[in-house]
This record gives sequence, structure tokens and C-alpha cells, in this order.
Amino acid sequence: MPLLVTVPNDRLAANIGEVPKGVDLRVWDMDSPAPAQRIDIVVPPYMGATGSLDALRGLSVGLVQSQSIGYDGVDELLPPGMPYANAASVHEASTAELAVGLMIAAQRQFPRFADAQRRGEWAPVFAESLADRRVLLVGFGGVGKAIAQRLAPFEVQLTAIASSARTERVDGVGEVAVHGIDELPALLADAEIVGLSLPDTPETRHLFDAELIAHMAPNALLVNVGRGPLVDTDALVRALTEGRIRAASDVFEPEPLPAGHPLWSAPNLLITPHGGGASTAMNPRMAKLIRTQIERMLAGEPPLNVVIPG
Repeated sequence: MPLLVTVPNDRLAANIGEVPKGVDLRVWDMDSPAPAQRIDIVVPPYMGATGSLDALRGLSVGLVQSQSIGYDGVDELLPPGMPYANAASVHEASTAELAVGLMIAAQRQFPRFADAQRRGEWAPVFAESLADRRVLLVGFGGVGKAIAQRLAPFEVQLTAIASSARTERVDGVGEVAVHGIDELPALLADAEIVGLSLPDTPETRHLFDAELIAHMAPNALLVNVGRGPLVDTDALVRALTEGRIRAASDVFEPEPLPAGHPLWSAPNLLITPHGGGASTAMNPRMAKLIRTQIERMLAGEPPLNVVIPG
């Protein structure tokens, strides 16, 4: 029997291209009936993937290959016994470039210039730099390291925090002394820019509450490209409204932000609609990961990036 692999759309199938002999690649959107009772690799849609997992009930599936890095809530919806892999290696570069872009846009006041352009107004300003700023990265996994690599040419003073203290060597950055999460309140007070790239877990949910935000330096910039629930929304609104900090965020609680939500009108906030990985880099990198998973399955090797063993 050929190895059956399903992807959710023709574009991803085209990016994967020709598959090895003995592989049957089909498009299945997970809304229509399954193409077979046994599927070796299922790739759900990128957006709304967790809502598609119910379509797997009653099937025999060798691997569910997500198109996202995050997998919060998946274990509650995934049918038992199905291994689940995330898309580590696909989104880190794009998410990191958005994080740095948000830092530059907020520091150099791009929204202010865009408003002035619409008014036809020449409005120079002496803005904050990214160069020489003290940047604290909270989260030093794949995305955090990718942000550090892209910040290196900007001559920032970099500090990193993760769940446990360690020393890591990062290409293009060198040796990084990573602090433990217990040091976060003390390190916040000295940071001018704080970048978040942590996952949403019970330990990180509302990590940045009113008490922790109060530890931030006056006028510091909070940049969140991790998950919305890392930050207590009400506490963030208060801090922005009172002018204590600035923020630029790609992720929110709730998502999408409903019309009339206080964050839409909050001062000193730059909003992007959860698009960290949504760039032209995504499909080719996703296709490469799927080809790798196919090759490993054909060779009898375990798949990469399994985060729920099944």
C-alpha cells in the first residue's frame, strides 16, 4: 500500500511538488469526507486547525503534522493515539523579523508618520532608537533565538530569560547567558524593550499581569509575538492608558479583537493581526518539512517535532 499523505489545499501540494515513489499525495480540506480510513500523514489547515481535528475521529492516522508552532489546547481535541508534530523550523524567521519590525516601527514612530502622510503633513520627530537599547527577550526557544540573531546587527544590549538558567551559543550572536524566569521582575526594571515569545501554558498565562507590568521601566516597549494570554489584557489597557509603557503586539486575548475593544483605541499601541508566520516564507518551508517527514516515514525513522506522542 502506498504512503497516503493529505494536505489542505492545492497551493501546499504544488509547493511539495513531486513525491517519492510509493507516496500518494492528496488534497483534503478536512471538511469533506476523508479520502481513506487510514492516512499516514495528515496536514490540517493553517488557520482554524484545532477546529478540524474532529474530522480525524474514527480514522487511523500515523501523524498529524501541524502548520503552526503553538499547540495550546490541541491535546483536548486530538483523538487519542494520534502523534502530533508542530511546525518548528517553519515560522521562526518570519516571526522574528516581525518582532524586530515591531520594535523598529514603535521606536521610530512609524504609525505617527503614516498618520501625518495621510494628512499631507511634514512632521519630523526626534525618536527612540533600537541601537544601544537594553533589550530583554522573555523566551529563548526557536523564535527567541531567531530574534536575537536579527537584533545582533542593531547593536543592542541583549539579555535573555527562559524557564531555566543556562548558557547557549547562538550563531551570529555568540555565547548568551540565559537567566531563569525567577529573575524576571528584577531584570524588567532595567529593560527598555521587552520581547515576548513564550508559549501559552498554565505557567505563562497572564505572566505579565498588573504586578509584573509595574516592574517595567517607565516608557518601556513591550513586544509580544508569543501568545496573547501571556499578557493580562485589562492590566495592559490600564498601563497604556496611564502612559506608563508602550506596546506593539501581534497576539491578543481574545482573538480576533472584537470591534470596540479597548485595545483598538489604547494609546501607544501598535497592533498586527496575528501574522507572525504569515509570509511568503511559510509555504516553501512547510513543504520542506512535510517532505522531510515523508522521507523519514519511508525510511522507518521517527518524525521530527513530535510534541504530543499519541
